[in-house]
Amino acid sequence: MSKAPLNVGLVGGGKGAFIVQPHQKAIHFDGTRRVVAAALFPDPKVALEEAANWPYPIKGYGSYDEMIAAGGSSSTNGKLDYIVIVTPNHVHFDPAMKAIKAGIAVLCEKPLCLNLQEANDLVAAVRQYKVPFGVSHTYLGHWTSRLSRYIVRSGLLGEVRWVDSYYLQGWLATKLEATGQMQAAWRTNPKLAGGSGCGGDIGTHALMQLRFVTGLEVAEVSAQLETFVEGRSLDDHFTIYCKLSNGAKALVRASQIAIGHKNDLGIEICGTKGTLRWRQEEPESITIHTVNQPDRIYWRGAVTPGDGFLPKDMPPDLMAEPTIPAGHPEAFHDAYARLHRCFEADIRKWKAGEPFSCDGSKYANIEDGWTGIAFIETCVKSSQAKGGWTPMPKAV
Repeated sequence: MSKAPLNVGLVGGGKGAFIVQPHQKAIHFDGTRRVVAAALFPDPKVALEEAANWPYPIKGYGSYDEMIAAGGSSSTNGKLDYIVIVTPNHVHFDPAMKAIKAGIAVLCEKPLCLNLQEANDLVAAVRQYKVPFGVSHTYLGHWTSRLSRYIVRSGLLGEVRWVDSYYLQGWLATKLEATGQMQAAWRTNPKLAGGSGCGGDIGTHALMQLRFVTGLEVAEVSAQLETFVEGRSLDDHFTIYCKLSNGAKALVRASQIAIGHKNDLGIEICGTKGTLRWRQEEPESITIHTVNQPDRIYWRGAVTPGDGFLPKDMPPDLMAEPTIPAGHPEAFHDAYARLHRCFEADIRKWKAGEPFSCDGSKYANIEDGWTGIAFIETCVKSSQAKGGWTPMPKAV
């Protein structure tokens, strides 16, 4: 007999919010998860109206407090197995903490919260209540991100010397927030977004890609947070020179005023034996450069172990992950679905009383979320000191 689908609740997502759409598609992707409840908007009346008009039947709540307190229960849908927080940054901490204490697993949009004190409290709560917790760094869900991680961490490129990890956009090249555009308005407001605009929004993705693929940590930063659009309250250009934990150097950079760039996240990793290049706008392949050898391009779904570069004994779980044959592109929604699928696996272990790890190998965990906040606060501090080298705080 097939297992009953996991019940999922949404915190946020009403009134045309963007990020809820890929999440709900990903939740329903495999037929093993379903959205059954939601608190979609801060105004209770609007929240209930939005739920009543949702594309499929859900139990609407006037607030996330009500939904969490009820566990999302209804006569037809049962209790919640996890919630997905898709609100602006300033409404991440409170519902996450309340869900943790209620024994409900949490998948939270990034960045984790507003500041390091909140991040410390969330880490402590997750460890105390032993609840599965994930942070939605989408691009870790691309299969080619997983392959890149295997290649680099297996030492196939030798020792990492240099990393360039970037995320470039152009959508905030003008003062879009002045027009009332919802996405721009909250992302450029320090009270809603936190201490960094561009860095918190997309610089954290570039940092996470570096850490996930290489396994290295940022030890010190020399940061420049810049604001090119006159009158904007937060940075729209983010350039961070980094010393890594193995002695290598890295550039973590992001921009939202780079006209012509859409969602141009990419990474280049230079080792003593070769270089790996990957871009999420072309997520079906990675390119490997080695000394005195032809360049190798590996396509998702068409990787052959034992080809002279890759070993014969590649991990079976990695090789089994592609969902469709090569040439039928996976993309953004598939990456989200892979994160939810992996999160589901840990939740099912947790519900069965079995050991689960949330170890960061399949999706970002609470410690990864903490590191993102620590990185942003350290970069702000360094930038205020005119780029002075500033150490990252010790991990909790």
